[in-house]
Amino acid sequence: MLRRTFFVLGFFVPYLLNAQPLYDVTRFGAVGDGTTDNTAAIQRAIDSSAKTGGKVFFPTGTFLSATLYLKSNATLHLSAGAVLLGQADASKYPYQDPGIPFYGDQWAKQALIFCKGQENVTIEGKGTIDGQGARFVVNTIKKPDRYKNRPYLLWFAGSKNITVRDVSLRNSAFWMQHYLGCEFVLIDGIHIWNHSNKNNDMIDIDGSRNVTITNVTGDSDDDGITIKSTSPRISENITITNCIVSSHCNGIKFGTESTGGFRNVTVSNCVIRPSAQRQTIYGKPDGISGLALEVVDGGIMENITISNLIIEGPQVPIFIRLGNRARKFSDTAAAPSIGRIRHIRISDIIARGADTIGCSISGLEKVPVEDITLSNITIETSGSDIAAKPFSAVVPEREEDYPEATIFGKLPSYGLYVRYAKDIQLHNIVLRHKGTEQRPGIMLDRVQRFQLTGLDIQNSSTAPAAVAIARSAEGTITNAGRIEGLTNRLRAVRFVVRDNNTTNVMVDNKRL
Repeated sequence: MLRRTFFVLGFFVPYLLNAQPLYDVTRFGAVGDGTTDNTAAIQRAIDSSAKTGGKVFFPTGTFLSATLYLKSNATLHLSAGAVLLGQADASKYPYQDPGIPFYGDQWAKQALIFCKGQENVTIEGKGTIDGQGARFVVNTIKKPDRYKNRPYLLWFAGSKNITVRDVSLRNSAFWMQHYLGCEFVLIDGIHIWNHSNKNNDMIDIDGSRNVTITNVTGDSDDDGITIKSTSPRISENITITNCIVSSHCNGIKFGTESTGGFRNVTVSNCVIRPSAQRQTIYGKPDGISGLALEVVDGGIMENITISNLIIEGPQVPIFIRLGNRARKFSDTAAAPSIGRIRHIRISDIIARGADTIGCSISGLEKVPVEDITLSNITIETSGSDIAAKPFSAVVPEREEDYPEATIFGKLPSYGLYVRYAKDIQLHNIVLRHKGTEQRPGIMLDRVQRFQLTGLDIQNSSTAPAAVAIARSAEGTITNAGRIEGLTNRLRAVRFVVRDNNTTNVMVDNKRL
C-alpha cells in the first residue's frame, strides 16, 4: 500500500487506510518545555481537529496549559512520554457554566479540560495529564478552600459519546473527573493517582446514562469510583467492571448526593485494596468503606447488582444507608422527600482486614429499605477485646447526618447489622473475627420478612449469641448448623430475642 505524509497548513495527514488526520500541537506553536504557556496553541489544534474529526497529537514533552475546550469530533492523543501539565494558578482557569443546575454549581466552576454540549470526543494515549493539584492553595496559610478556586482535571457536561482511555490522570486540584448529565460514556484502561488536595475523588459519574467503566486502576485520597446525582437527573444504565481501586475514603460509592437517584447499575470483578499513599488528607490509609450505597437527599436506588469483589483493608466492607439529610440541590428547589432503596443484589464478596465497627444495612422507621439480598459473602474482622455496644443497646438513627460508614460507631453485631428493612435474604454468609469478640455475628432489628440460609459464623464463648433478632417478624432460618461452639441443635444459632415483639420466626422448621 502506498503511504505518504503531507504537511498542510500546520498539520499533517497520514494517508493510511481509515486513519484520522493528525494535528501535532507543536505545528501550532506549542513547546513541550514545561514552562511555556501553550493554552492558545493547543486550542488552535483542537479547533482545527474538530473541523475534520482528527486527532490532536502530543509528542514527547511537557506541555503547560490552562483551560482547554474540547469540541465535537475531536480526539486528544497523548503519546507515551507526553505530559499535559495544568497551570498552578487558579486565576488562569475561567469560570464555566455547564448549563445544568446541580448541587455545587456555585463553587465548582473550573477545569483543565472542559467539554460542554459536545459529541464524539475522545481523550486517549499512553501519556499523562497532570493537574499539579498540590500547588493550589489559598492565602498564605496554604490551606485550600473546601471547594472554591480548584479546577477539575476533566469536566464533561451535557455531552454524548465520550471516550477516555489508556491515559494516566494525576494530581487534580479537585475531583479528578466529573461527568455531569452525559450519555454514552466509556472510561477504559486509565490509570489514576489523586493525592494532592482536598476532595480528590477518582471518578464522579453524575446524572449520566449509559456509562461503562472498565479496566481502571486508581488510587485516591477521597472517594474512588463514585456515582452521584447532584440534580434531578438519575444516574442509570451503568456498568463498572475489572477495576482495581484504592481510596482513603470509599472505594466504590453511590452518593452522597442522591437527588434523582441511581438505577440499573452493575459492578463486577473488582478489587478494592489499601492505598499506596499512607499519608491522608481525609479518611484512613486503608479506607473507610469498600462498598457504600447511600441515599440521603431523596431519590431512588433500585436494580443494583454487585458481584465478585475482593475488599481488603477498609474499616467497613459493606455499608447501605437510607437517610434523610434532605439537602436541596439548589436554593430554589423544594426540599426532597425521603428516598427509596430497593432491589439490591450483592454476591460473591471476600472482605478481609475490616476493623471492629461492623457492616450495616439501615433504613428509617418511616421508610425501610426493601428487597436486599446478600449471598456468598465472607467477612473477616480484627476482633475486639473491649466490649462494644451490647446487642441490647439502642443504636441512634441519626437520619439527618452525613452517611459515613462509621456513623453509628461500633455496632451491636460484629459482622452485619440490619435495621428497618423488609424482604431481606442472607445466603451463605461466613463471618470470622480475630481476638476476642463479644458481639453476635449478625443482628436483625425491626426487620420484616427475612430469610437466612447457610450461616457460618464464628461465635466466641463470651458472646451472647451468633445471631440476635429483635422486634422482627416473618422470618426463616435454615441450614444454620455451622456455628463454632454449637451445642444446641434446636436453637441452631443460639438466637437471642430482645423482647416479646419478635414473632413468626422459624429455625429449621421449628418455631423460635
